[in-house]
Amino acid sequence: MREAANKPAQLPDIPHKRYFAIGEVSELCAVKPHVLRYWEQEFPQLRPVKRRGNRRYYQPEDVQMVRRIRSLLYDQGFTIGGARQRLKEMPRATVTVTHRVLPSKQPQTKKQQLAALRSELESLLKLFDR
Repeated sequence: MREAANKPAQLPDIPHKRYFAIGEVSELCAVKPHVLRYWEQEFPQLRPVKRRGNRRYYQPEDVQMVRRIRSLLYDQGFTIGGARQRLKEMPRATVTVTHRVLPSKQPQTKKQQLAALRSELESLLKLFDR
């Protein structure tokens, strides 16, 4: 039984979305929302976007950071201070994840690229509408 506690948890894949609510991140990373809010205070690398009524919107790189913090604390046995130090020592490239568009979904012409960009900006405006 002791061996099962030392095994890293299998976490679900991160969906291809731009923003995640705290409840979604909680499920994706197997930590409770109050733990995520606490980690935001303890780890300067974890800063979700806050909008309307202090609602948190996590980006895919934030979800990756939560998973890295979780691994350091739960799987590798670091303390909060030790995990914070380890994250400071890590190169930026190993911590962040870039959000890439698949080649099959890239628009072919400038006009299509501008239309896709406009659509994306309009969806962001709706998301962050005051």
